[in-house]
Amino acid sequence: MKARLFYSLLLTPLFAMKAYPDSHATAPKAEIIQVLLQGEDPSELSAALLAAGGSITHRLPIVSGIGGELGADTLESLREAPGVARVIEDFNPTIPPEPRTCQIDGALEVSLQANKLEWPVYNFGESPAALTSIRLRYPAFLGSVSVQNLPGVAEVEISLPGTADIALSDTEIPPGKTPLEFAFDNSTHVFNQNDFEIVIETADCEARLFPAYPDNPNDFYYATVTGASRLHQLGITGEGINVAVVDSGLWEAAEPLVNDTEGQPRVVARFDAIRNEEVSMITDESGHGSHMASVLAHSGKAGDSSENRFKGIAPDIGLIPVKVFDASGNGDFLDILRGIQWVLANQTKYDIKVLNLSLAAEPRFPYWDDPVNQAVMKAWQAGIVVVAAAGNEGPEWGSVGSPGNNPYVITVGAVTDSWTPRDTTDDYIPDFSSRGPTQTGHVKPDIVAPGGHMTGMTPPNSTMASDNPNWFLSSGDFVSTGSSQAAAAVAGIAALLLQVDSTLTNEQIKCLLVSSARPAINRDGRLSYSRFTQGAGYVDAARALTLGDKHCHGTPGDINAAVNGTEQLIGPTEVGPDGEPILPETENLISAASAAKGRSDDRRWGVKAHIERLNIDEGEPAQAPDIPIDWRAIYEVERKALLELGQRAPAKDASTPVKPRNKQNSSTVTQ
Repeated sequence: MKARLFYSLLLTPLFAMKAYPDSHATAPKAEIIQVLLQGEDPSELSAALLAAGGSITHRLPIVSGIGGELGADTLESLREAPGVARVIEDFNPTIPPEPRTCQIDGALEVSLQANKLEWPVYNFGESPAALTSIRLRYPAFLGSVSVQNLPGVAEVEISLPGTADIALSDTEIPPGKTPLEFAFDNSTHVFNQNDFEIVIETADCEARLFPAYPDNPNDFYYATVTGASRLHQLGITGEGINVAVVDSGLWEAAEPLVNDTEGQPRVVARFDAIRNEEVSMITDESGHGSHMASVLAHSGKAGDSSENRFKGIAPDIGLIPVKVFDASGNGDFLDILRGIQWVLANQTKYDIKVLNLSLAAEPRFPYWDDPVNQAVMKAWQAGIVVVAAAGNEGPEWGSVGSPGNNPYVITVGAVTDSWTPRDTTDDYIPDFSSRGPTQTGHVKPDIVAPGGHMTGMTPPNSTMASDNPNWFLSSGDFVSTGSSQAAAAVAGIAALLLQVDSTLTNEQIKCLLVSSARPAINRDGRLSYSRFTQGAGYVDAARALTLGDKHCHGTPGDINAAVNGTEQLIGPTEVGPDGEPILPETENLISAASAAKGRSDDRRWGVKAHIERLNIDEGEPAQAPDIPIDWRAIYEVERKALLELGQRAPAKDASTPVKPRNKQNSSTVTQ
């Protein structure tokens, strides 16, 4: 089983229950494969592996297992060895990089100087890319335009003010980076990137200039849209809470990652699961782990210097990088198990409260038979808040990866704000975000969080950086997208909640997040997305503290029985008349219309936004009688609860931070 950082492997939807036997595929003779042996006696497992001519590479008591390598031709005999209850083989296929859908792509950022706009365009192929057209929309005041750095293209004839549609022939972009320049008659200095639309086309694809945040280098915005910034302003920044990030490592040269908001070291410990040792410094050849740490904990100030806001969700946490992925973003399941095992073994020593798993693999077994899920359930049993990415294999049903398919953990899908953080009417769930249900019928994801174009930090020589140079901003920050980033954001919010109340259990944290999430609701009162797509809705840190219910009984199981192997939970999902997954008695609640991918006059996020737009708009029809949720009643309950909370709150000088400065982790920082 390979886990991937950049994308999870494809999962065939399996809504009807069926048996999931262990894999017995026949590998080629003489091929060396990885195996995990499970049984009650580790000495018997070791003896069986050695007797079969194999070698021991991993001792994994967390799953009652021994990991190793052996020739594929001896695999069958190993299954019959004394003490071996189960053999799981991993044939370690080479996973090639995901192919590009287009040979050309543009930078995320333009440069506007005097009367020129410069847009770097990249040809990622080995041969020149022939262009067929350029489409340009711009403020008409700028006048005529000429295109530079493209052979055969000079002054452009303008058919309409602010419009240029240029048909090209014998025009090529060479391999590498080409800065296209658009020169206008008048100055561009009063405009910004969002005032321009540029599309360059080849015969079979196109590169498009994306919108941009108004001040991206100074504000990453996801702390704002998740409600974390409101907690920052109250001094709630995750201080005293240690978070383990099982990923590809950490960029140690990046001060906002290794230091907290006061510039003090905050990396509590480092474990390299590939080398099986704690280290004093760790590397990140992939770059993915650093980007997760950035979303989770970037300690740089955001916004105006007088504001107590930060770029990361929880900028003062203690950070514990656990390296399980190589430069290409591949991770062997044995190393992932070893990483989780180390976290559990060192939970008390390093006071680990939260475990972030921004990874996903194709589920080969139901969750109770999946070794990674078995390890994850032990972490949950030990009280650790486990947050997992849903995966990036949407929009197919049943595409949630492992360990996000575990009913106990907090599984997170992605939502994007369309580059407009102050306007939620164009927030939507992108196609890549994996959908539920799981193979065993459970509703996943639990919630969604920002995962589109997330700004952060990654080593400039990492694989992510070298593969995607156009994702860098002029500030040196790096923009990436996925449910991985969404999971990291939620892990940070969990740390904020734990700083406020360290007695909260992982189940209570999950309840607070799920019960306070903002669902996407259409004007007629129906949900814009199925729960298999949006879970309970958009995460909101501030609402979790003010309106969340920590006693929601969100997981209908017994974690002790699950760990002991005596519980096998089957979820409530049923198969609909067209083969689609449905939840009983909720069919009338889901809109039949496809949700808009962008601005919507129909969709609103949260009960408050839904009801208040109905109150403002005149002539709105009453909610359909067959909708089983009374949104107005929920709105009134929340409104009264907030009023009561405000009346109970003591008066406080808003300029005075309430965060205690208690560096309890300083003694455990590895220098």
